[in-house]
Amino acid sequence: MGYAMSRLEIESELFDGGNVTNEAGSSNRSNKPLHNVDHEIAQLTNLRSNPHERLRKLMPGKQQSPVSPVKMLAGREGNYSGRGRFSSADCCHMLSRYLPVNGPWLVDQMTSRAYVSQFSADGSLFVAGFQGSHIRIYNVDRGWKVQKDILAKSLRWTVTDTSLSPDQRYLVYTSMSPIVHIVNVGHATTESLANITEIHEGLDFSAANDGCYSFGIFSVKFSTDGRELVAGSSDDSIYVYDLEANKLSLRIVSHTADVNTVTFADESGNLIYSGSDDNLCKVWDRRCFIAKDKPAGILMGHMEGITYLDSRGDGRYFISNGKDQTIKLWDIRKMSSNTTCNLGFRNYEWDYRWMDYPPQARDLKHPCDQSVATYKGHSVLRTLIRCYFSPEYSTGQKYIYTGSHDSRVYIYDVATGAQVAVLKHHTSPVRDCSWHPHYPMLVSSSWDGDVVKWEFPDNGQAPASVSKKRIRRRYYY
Repeated sequence: MGYAMSRLEIESELFDGGNVTNEAGSSNRSNKPLHNVDHEIAQLTNLRSNPHERLRKLMPGKQQSPVSPVKMLAGREGNYSGRGRFSSADCCHMLSRYLPVNGPWLVDQMTSRAYVSQFSADGSLFVAGFQGSHIRIYNVDRGWKVQKDILAKSLRWTVTDTSLSPDQRYLVYTSMSPIVHIVNVGHATTESLANITEIHEGLDFSAANDGCYSFGIFSVKFSTDGRELVAGSSDDSIYVYDLEANKLSLRIVSHTADVNTVTFADESGNLIYSGSDDNLCKVWDRRCFIAKDKPAGILMGHMEGITYLDSRGDGRYFISNGKDQTIKLWDIRKMSSNTTCNLGFRNYEWDYRWMDYPPQARDLKHPCDQSVATYKGHSVLRTLIRCYFSPEYSTGQKYIYTGSHDSRVYIYDVATGAQVAVLKHHTSPVRDCSWHPHYPMLVSSSWDGDVVKWEFPDNGQAPASVSKKRIRRRYYY
C-alpha cells in the first residue's frame, strides 16, 4: 500500500494551516530534507509550481506556501492576480500536492518480468514490455483495454526498451541484438505476431560495425519529430538511425563501457545525452563535432555505472540513476572538456547483478563531483532501474521519481531532496514506472509480473486482490 509523506492538507488544514499528515496519521514534519538545492533550477521549479505572490498573501499575516485550495479559489474569484484565472503555475501548485499514492489497482499480471512501462505523450496509451516476448499497449481511455498485444520477433534475453513515435502510429522495440524492430500499431488487429499477422520491420544498426561480433541495444528513443531514432548499445556506442532514409546516419564510439541509456536533450534533436558503465555522463552536439567521437562535454560525479537518464526537456538539465545508489541532477553548463579526475582503485570487489552494494562505499564521494544535487534512499541493483522528472503540466517538474530494487517506487522533491512518497506493493525489483502527463496517476511495473496503477484520489473501488508470483532467475541484466 502506498503512503504519502507530503500529502495535500486534510480538510481541516485548508482553514487552520495545521500539519500535514500521512495515511497512518503521523506528522510529516519529521521527514527532513536531505539538502536544499542552491541553484537556478530551484528557482525555475518554484516559478513553475508556486502561485502568484498576491495569492500567497491573500490572508493577513506571513506569506504562506503551500496555499490551500480554498485560498486559491478565493483569490481567483477575487481576481487577486489580475488575470481572472489560474496561471499554469497556479494549476501546478494545486495539482502537484495531490500525489498518486492511493492503491494499487491491478492493470495486468503476467508470468514474466516487466522491463518497460511508459505512457504515451498524451497519456491515452500505455506500453508495457515483458521478458517473455510480449509487449502490450493498453488504451487508457477505454478502461485499460489491451489495444495491441505484440509478440516480439527474434528476442534475445528480454525486451530492453520500447519507444512510441510522437504520432503514436509506430512502436520500436529492442533486445540484446543490433536489430531494432518497428511495428505499425495503428492497425486494427489486436494480436501482432511478427510477419504473420503484421510486419515487424527490422532496422539494422550494425551497418557501421566491423562485423566482428554482435551487440545488444539497451536504450532507444524517437526524436520529437519522429524522423530519427537514437540508441545506446553494448559496444560502447551511440547510434542515430534516419527513418526517412531508412539507414544508419551516425555511429559514435562514445564511452569505454556499455552505453546503458541515451536521450535527446530537447525538441531540436541537436543535443544527445548518454550514460555508461564507465560512470560518465556525456553531452553530444551534432552541430559541431570538434573531433571524431569527441563529446561537447563530460559530467563526472557517479561512483559507479549509470543506468538511466531523463532530460528536463530544456537542453540544460537532466537526471541520472546510478549503480552507486543515487540519482544525480546535472546542469550541462558545468560540464568539462575531459575527465580531469582519477577515481583511483576501489578497495572492494562488487558486481551489481548479484551483490549488495558495499556498506563502505555508501559514503564515498567523487572528488570532482559536478552534479547540482544528489538524491538517496532507493536502491539500484540487478537491473537498469529508471528515473524521471514528474510531468511539467501537472507538477511543474517539481518531483523526481524512480523504481527501486527493494520493490518500491520513490518520489523525491527536486528542490529539497526530501522523500515525499514511497509506494509499496511489489515483491520484486521495480525496473520502470511512469507518471501520467496530465493526471495524478502513476503506473509501476515489476519483475513480479504485476503492472499496477496508483492514483489520487482513489477511483472509488477497493484495490484488486493480487496473488503474488515469485519468479526466480539466476542471471540478471
